Amino acid sequence: MKTLFSAISCFFTLLFFGQQTSKNLLPFVKPIIGTQRMGHVYPGATAPFGMVQLSPDTDTIPYAVNGKYNPDVYKYCAGYQYDDKTIVGFSHTHFSGTGHSDLGDFLIMPTTGNLQLNPGTAAAPLKGFRSTFSHENEIAEAGYYKVKLDDYNITAELTASTRVGMHQYTFPKTDQAHIILDLMAGIYNYDEKNVWTYVRVVNDTLITGYKQTNGWARTRTIYFAMSFSKPFKNYGQKNFDEKQVYRGFWRKFDQENNFPEIAGKKIRMFFDFNTEANEKIKIKFALSPVSQKNAVQNLIEEIPHWDFEKIKKQTQDSWNQELNKIQIDATPDDKTNFYTAMYHTFITPTVYEDRNGEYKGLDQDVHQANGFTNYTTFSLWDTYRTLHPLFNVLQTKRNADMVASMLAHYDQSSLHMLPIWSHHANDNWCMSGYHSVSVIADAILKGTYTGDAEVALNACVTTARKRNYEGIGYYIDKGYIPSEKSGISVSNTLEYAYDDWAIAQLAKKLNKTDIYNEFIQRSENWRNNFNPVSGFMEPKLANGEFKKDFDAYSTHGQGFIEGNSWNYSFFVPHNPNALVTIMGGKKQFGKKLDTLFNMHLSDDFFAETEDITRDGIIGGYVHGNEPAHHVVYLYNWADQPWKTQERVRQILKMQYKPTPDGLGGNDDCGQMSAWYIFSAMGFYPVAPGSLEYAIGSPLITNAIIHLENGNTFEVATQNQSETNPYVKRIILNGKTLNRYFITHDEIMNGGKITFIMSSKK
Repeated sequence: MKTLFSAISCFFTLLFFGQQTSKNLLPFVKPIIGTQRMGHVYPGATAPFGMVQLSPDTDTIPYAVNGKYNPDVYKYCAGYQYDDKTIVGFSHTHFSGTGHSDLGDFLIMPTTGNLQLNPGTAAAPLKGFRSTFSHENEIAEAGYYKVKLDDYNITAELTASTRVGMHQYTFPKTDQAHIILDLMAGIYNYDEKNVWTYVRVVNDTLITGYKQTNGWARTRTIYFAMSFSKPFKNYGQKNFDEKQVYRGFWRKFDQENNFPEIAGKKIRMFFDFNTEANEKIKIKFALSPVSQKNAVQNLIEEIPHWDFEKIKKQTQDSWNQELNKIQIDATPDDKTNFYTAMYHTFITPTVYEDRNGEYKGLDQDVHQANGFTNYTTFSLWDTYRTLHPLFNVLQTKRNADMVASMLAHYDQSSLHMLPIWSHHANDNWCMSGYHSVSVIADAILKGTYTGDAEVALNACVTTARKRNYEGIGYYIDKGYIPSEKSGISVSNTLEYAYDDWAIAQLAKKLNKTDIYNEFIQRSENWRNNFNPVSGFMEPKLANGEFKKDFDAYSTHGQGFIEGNSWNYSFFVPHNPNALVTIMGGKKQFGKKLDTLFNMHLSDDFFAETEDITRDGIIGGYVHGNEPAHHVVYLYNWADQPWKTQERVRQILKMQYKPTPDGLGGNDDCGQMSAWYIFSAMGFYPVAPGSLEYAIGSPLITNAIIHLENGNTFEVATQNQSETNPYVKRIILNGKTLNRYFITHDEIMNGGKITFIMSSKK
């Protein structure tokens, strides 16, 4: 059934794209954007939503030094920092744009000369196997990466299918060519992170094995199959685990040289070759969440040949197909920003199943994905806001499968909870809220997910009633979380209230009046943290009093996660009208928004959090982090839409640039990029779960959205220019639109919206 379903899906995809003129949009994708400073994206090769993310790692900064967190590691959430001068190797798994990390599995490094099995340091690269490199000899494209390793005169090229990474290394003439397989390597590494590693040398071109880690994902096992295009002449390994007291009777063998079965916590392997000048050695490296056998099957079925250029073309063709879902006219820089943003939004969540449909579940058992593709990497605190709503427009089939994956997660959960922040058959419980309920409700309300809605609602309700999870019991009983009970009491209350509203909307659709009444009442709990005296959301004590020594500017000790009260006080996306009223009416509300965007924050503000820097700040508005992403659109509710329009244009220009440092904050699995795509087209989902999109100010000149249902929705502009950010008039399907929102159905039914732009407010 899986194969038949895939064939049918492929047929309709071809049919759909046969109805439009495909453009070559690959030149506008620059994966190097966001690799410098705060973007935390990687420049390497991956297929759309691919399981393999094959990319260079530029240092080996440990998570902890002397048992304490090492803040330098934060720069390496994606393994790569543009300012670095050396490459340690190329690993197969990476997160895109996160502010915490894991992964970096199975690092491969080609070398020549005397064998070294230590990576060395950035200050002394020649003492290890790392190599210097130059950006002048580096190419990063969608689905392809190339760099010259200067210390070895080796050209490295990478591409990938969904489950297989393909390497191509061009060597000089030498009888000392090596390929190192570092099984110790990882991102956010520490001494005990590797639980166990197993390697089996099947023959002189095929190696299989697995690696188990204890990191952000507490119990993560990943299997691999590695195939060489040329037999190696010699191989060996070194176990760097000096703490391993008991080694059993395997010591009877010489396990370091040409021994076919290796096991340990800290293993590095090497494979030796003789090479002629410009000889290419290729590697296919397949991953599996289930078994070595499945990894081999993935390898054989996805890349059954050694034609590197063929795989590169196939993957780049698939990227071009995805990019053509929106065809825009804009300035060259804006097109680069737009299509790079599309690229970043189509990286995660990632496929997490083998070619045969098997995957490892949250219960650590093997499951079969029947009727859907299983996905992982759900950074939901970030992506519920804009990424998944974007998928409800551009990736309806995939988003439906993502919802099915979340519900499978729920079924496998011993805690009977939907995912919070999940990856690789684990929940790492990161961040605030239970935002999978927002994604699920939004997908059902918009007709994306057509599975059993009552089963989905039950999963949402059960998760939201989990009293022993992060203050939910207090939240249910008191209507807020006492500050004595949680360091993020206010942000949790605010985010739970929004999620509860999303549940209420789903219950209303299903005519579940009792559930609707319960959760629509809970959705008003945000009021309990609003202090009418100060006009801010504040932490409240268990006795009902507001906490003393409140500081609306501080991000530390005020009850918020990755933000301050100035940003979180506007977090009532589901009921902006009530927020406007409680803050003193439209005029006063508009003034408060003005203050947010016009204030100046002192350097002290940035000393308390690594996730917020000046890169992502406009006044006091933090665009480089997620909680305030909807705030610029709230001027519409204050009857000042022109301020939304001018500020949206300001953010688009200031926070997104076609340069390595072109992202003002962590891309967070595509959330920052999804904000750009919606906003550049002139509308935005302020409250997922609502069928309305707030109007902003389009940056593009024209956009044609090719929907999966076969319809097209066109965004056109008149008098578009950088000096004309204001929307004078809107025409939808030939009629003047006398409101500052459009609906989901108006987009999905196809048609045309025209913005007449002006230099006057």
